Amino acid sequence: MRQSLYRDKLTVPGFARVEVVETSPSTNAELVTAVRSDPAGWPAPSALVAEHQTAGKGRAGRSWETPARAGLTVSVLLRPRVPAEALGWLPLLAGLAVVRTVSDGGVTAAVKWPNDVLLPAVDTVAGLGLYRKVAGILAQVVPEVPGAQRTPGPEAPAVVLGIGLNVSQSAEELPVPTATSLALAGYPRPDRTDVLVRLLGEVHAVVRRWEKAGGDAAAAGLLDEYTAVSATLGTRVRAELAGGAGTLSGEAVGLDRSGALVVRTESGDERTVTAGDIWHLR
Repeated sequence: MRQSLYRDKLTVPGFARVEVVETSPSTNAELVTAVRSDPAGWPAPSALVAEHQTAGKGRAGRSWETPARAGLTVSVLLRPRVPAEALGWLPLLAGLAVVRTVSDGGVTAAVKWPNDVLLPAVDTVAGLGLYRKVAGILAQVVPEVPGAQRTPGPEAPAVVLGIGLNVSQSAEELPVPTATSLALAGYPRPDRTDVLVRLLGEVHAVVRRWEKAGGDAAAAGLLDEYTAVSATLGTRVRAELAGGAGTLSGEAVGLDRSGALVVRTESGDERTVTAGDIWHLR
């Protein structure tokens, strides 16, 4: 039987509130609703964690169910004091925080732009190369309540950052055959409570560095850190653009100030991709 999160160890430095619930359809959706109805009850940063998520939401509306007490499903409330155009960095910073967390256990991880974390694989996976997905990330701006007074100053808007990390799942429990878990990758005794506390600490650390630099990831040194662990940059990619806007192929050569992916096409033109599915090409 898998163990529950050890609640007494969930005091995380820097976090105003960490709430654990047994079951949630989606921690992101639940936290967005909670923040809209009771903003004072959820000071930033706060986190909502579910032992069992039954209808998690991913990018492009994709959903999945996490087996009870097998993974980590956590949503973090942030109110970043940065320009609005810098908010695109949030899922990238969360990916970097996941990499830093699992690296503490001796597992080498990489980030796939814009919202996945990968672990090395022994076989080639379509769209991922020699990697399998261990974590996914979704950032959502909290909609304002109609008629409510807007929070003044740089603390608006609130953002909910959701992270789903596969911890102890067996191969049969994974949502897709291209996924993996820390246990399958050889992570030594993956304790969900320890991993969660480290993960929240890393999220807090990277976001604070980013905020102190005014949302400038390069000035904060985070662009270099992200680049060093990126499985996307420097590779040939195909971008399936959001909203059915077509495809774009070329080499992923960098990130702009907003966190968008810069792709150099066959003709030598550089195009920016702000959203879409990215396939790594062999």
